[in-house]
Parts: sequence; structure tokens; C-alpha cells
Amino acid sequence: PTTLNIHLPRRLPDEVEACAYFVVAEALTNIAKHAHATQAIVSVRFDESSNQLSVSVFDDGRGGAQITPDDDATGLRGLAERVRAARGVFTVSSPAAGPTIVTAVLPCAS
Repeated sequence: PTTLNIHLPRRLPDEVEACAYFVVAEALTNIAKHAHATQAIVSVRFDESSNQLSVSVFDDGRGGAQITPDDDATGLRGLAERVRAARGVFTVSSPAAGPTIVTAVLPCAS
């Protein structure tokens, strides 16, 4: 099961929306494939004062996810590159026993 917590008072620039979509889609795919989780929580919040979108995907799975330089493991690394290209910040917190939290903070200047 996945819980959605969304606060989007308006449409954001296309680049930001697309990047946020890919972060959520890849994170949920990774949860389904690797995490052995019983739940996931997706939070998407727009902060009007900082003009930034924060996207966070949490799961209660086994943890151990990491960004690797391995050419065969492109999921999280690809997300990190995509978020950086959008001038954002991407982090993964995933201790070996879990939980995992994937976060992207994206500037929304149009």
C-alpha cells in the first residue's frame, strides 16, 4: 500500500513536474522490486516562500539502497543526475536495516 500526501496549490513548470514524476516512479519501482516493504509514503510539497518542490518517497523495507557508479545499476544514479540537471538536490537515506527515504528538492523558478 502507498499513501500519498500532496500539497500543490498550482501547476509548476513542466521541467519540475517531469522530474518529480520520474523521482516518484523510479522510487516506487525500486520499492516493488527490492525493498520487501509493507508500505510506502509519497510526499509532494510545494513551499511558496522558497519556491521549491520537495518530493519524498519513504518505505519501511529492508534498506541498503545506494547510488552506485556501477553502469548496470542506473536507477538511483539516473535520478540523481536528472535532479542535478534541474538544479535540485537529491538524497538517499537507506541504512542496512531500513527504512529508505529518497528525497528531491527542486527549484521552481519559471
